Amino acid sequence: MRDRHPMQDRTGVPQPVPPGERKYRRFKLRYPVRLMFRTRQGVSAVDTFSRDVSVGGLALQSPVSLPEHSAVSFVISLRGVTLRPIELVGEGEVVRVERSASKGFCVAVACQKPISQIEPYLSETAN
Repeated sequence: MRDRHPMQDRTGVPQPVPPGERKYRRFKLRYPVRLMFRTRQGVSAVDTFSRDVSVGGLALQSPVSLPEHSAVSFVISLRGVTLRPIELVGEGEVVRVERSASKGFCVAVACQKPISQIEPYLSETAN
């Protein structure tokens, strides 16, 4: 499968992930995400990519596993949306970690506060 940045259909509209019983609608968007977390040695950072994003959380493709229930902070770099990258900052908790079928891990993060700044980029009419 060819990566599109962000994941969109052929019309350029971000595609929603089926909602199921979720509080917020999810969208398949692939953006660079820097994830920061505490370790015994101090603070560590890992560069990941989002698999899907909602106002209330995100799923990340990560090269490393993180302990469930760890506190994390993150910076999502929205590139290709405007001339200059937009960086959205948030904090949350790792709620699920699964080994990925391809490589690495899928890490699900629930946000402490909704990422309200991302709403314009999740609308179905966004270009």
